[in-house]
Amino acid sequence: MRGAVAVSADLADIQVEQGQDALTLYQFNTAQAKHFFCSHCGIYTFHQRRSNPEQYGVNVACIEGMSPFDFAEVPVNEGCSHPKDRPGGGSLIAGWLRYEANPDLPEG
Repeated sequence: MRGAVAVSADLADIQVEQGQDALTLYQFNTAQAKHFFCSHCGIYTFHQRRSNPEQYGVNVACIEGMSPFDFAEVPVNEGCSHPKDRPGGGSLIAGWLRYEANPDLPEG
C-alpha cells in the first residue's frame, strides 16, 4: 500500500522538473508497470500503468501547486487485485478517504 493520492495523466503530459537523476525504478510481478521512487527520501512519485501503458499514475504530493488535501473525498481501491487480472477489468473501491479542514487552524 502506497498511501498516496494519485491522478492519471498521459505520458506526453508529464515532465519531471527536477530530481530526475534521483529517481529509482522498481518493477515486480509481470514487470510491465514502471514504478518510480525518490532514491533520497523514498517517496512514490509516479508509475507507468500496466492497465494503460500510455498513462502515468502521479502522486499529487509531487505536483507543484497540488496537495492531497485539495480533495475532499478520494476513492480507495482495494489494492489486492489488479484491474487487468479481474474478470471484466476495473478497480474495486474499498472505501473513501475524506478530508475536512480544521476550521480552528490558522491559514498559511
